[in-house]
Amino acid sequence: MQQHRIATLLQADPSMQEITVKGWVRSFRNDRFIALNDGSTIHNIQCVIEPENYERALLDEINVAAAVAVTGTLVESSGSGQRIEIQASKVEILGKADPEEVAKTILSPKRHKLETLREQAHLRVRTNTFGAVMRVRAALSYAVHKYFQENGFYQAHTPILTGSDAEGAGEMFRVSTLDPKNPPLDEEGAIDYKQDFFEKESNLTVSGQLEAETYAMGLGQVYTFGPTFRAENSNTSRHLAEFWMIEPEVAFNDLDANMDLSEDFIKSVIEYAMEHCKDDLEFLEKRLIQEDKSKPQAERSPMELREKLDFVLKNNFKRVSYTEAIDILKNSKPNKKKKFKYLIEEWGADLQSEHERYLVEKHFECPVILFDYPANIKAFYMRLNEDKKTVRAMDILFPGIGEIVGGSQREERYDVLKEKMDVMGIEEKELWWYLETRKFGSVIHSGFGLGFERLVMFVTGMSNVRDVIPYPRTPGNAEF
Repeated sequence: MQQHRIATLLQADPSMQEITVKGWVRSFRNDRFIALNDGSTIHNIQCVIEPENYERALLDEINVAAAVAVTGTLVESSGSGQRIEIQASKVEILGKADPEEVAKTILSPKRHKLETLREQAHLRVRTNTFGAVMRVRAALSYAVHKYFQENGFYQAHTPILTGSDAEGAGEMFRVSTLDPKNPPLDEEGAIDYKQDFFEKESNLTVSGQLEAETYAMGLGQVYTFGPTFRAENSNTSRHLAEFWMIEPEVAFNDLDANMDLSEDFIKSVIEYAMEHCKDDLEFLEKRLIQEDKSKPQAERSPMELREKLDFVLKNNFKRVSYTEAIDILKNSKPNKKKKFKYLIEEWGADLQSEHERYLVEKHFECPVILFDYPANIKAFYMRLNEDKKTVRAMDILFPGIGEIVGGSQREERYDVLKEKMDVMGIEEKELWWYLETRKFGSVIHSGFGLGFERLVMFVTGMSNVRDVIPYPRTPGNAEF
């Protein structure tokens, strides 16, 4: 007999045809009413049994978190709270769950703090909150591929193991097969990486951008969507050591076209989630409303979750130069009253999260695209402007998140790129292949990187990046 998913059954009409549904017990009341969930929806389906038709031993095994198969007919419900229910003719225990053991875990039917859920990450997807978040995450992931595939992009699978540092920041996880207790040494007493697997120092990638650029020079427009790694010791609610990045690269696009692409892309994937995750977003919105009630008025969200998402869809992102943003911040009340942790005193300052959120949440009250940053605070590959002081960089700032996208028009001029690499101490021998692409039909091109987890945070309303990825990797934490 065909197994039916609960999400599909809840949309169906009553039928006398016998069906089977499998899932995990959320509750069992009066030896009669089983609330069953199979992960396909935030909603449970009610299965009604006649207890006199079952042995006591079986009824005693229908416990919270137990896996069961229920066979019966889909009928119109006579009770409140559900349109249809299953009138069960057979119940089979597929996987037992000891109530005493369940009571020690987050599977017990009571509210748990998010910190507690992180400690049991292997179980938390079976809670309502994380089931909703992970379904939204899956929908957003699909929407990413859908957008690019429908707009003529080719996916490029860039390497996870690499010998280059795309950002030039040096915050990389080393990869080696050498014996850590007794590594081979060279004549100068340093580790001899020539005897390592790749015969050179290697690491986990921090970005697929540089490789994607080379593919844009052959395929026109490409995108990557894969894991990236940063060995940055940032134990904050916005940072992970392992996260997923979306990185499109487009030949012949300048910075303005790059900004257009990024805004259109973000709106498209948010719209997809709003259309296909209505029940989950409604649940997450109600959760946030309850959470806000315990906060001071000043810390409460000015908009409800779906209202905020709709606001992003209906309004253009405000485009502001870095120079204009610095003037706004210098003259802002928090800066004048020394409320910022990092005071803005002069042009050239590297903006912090508090500055980005002020611009978005207080000053403009909408998403903001900052562009034309000082060259000395941005990466080597960004195109130098004619003023020789700024580069064609852009960041997209979102309320509650801060920076969600970082991108730029790439430096396509061989001599300028080579000079910038020299100034920033990036060895030509490490990136000779990247530099060489500027010799053969080099053209204006642009791209951006979007941290997928920050997008999921914004759409779900979750405030900690650890709660939008199945198994977060942070300093001191690789438990699961």
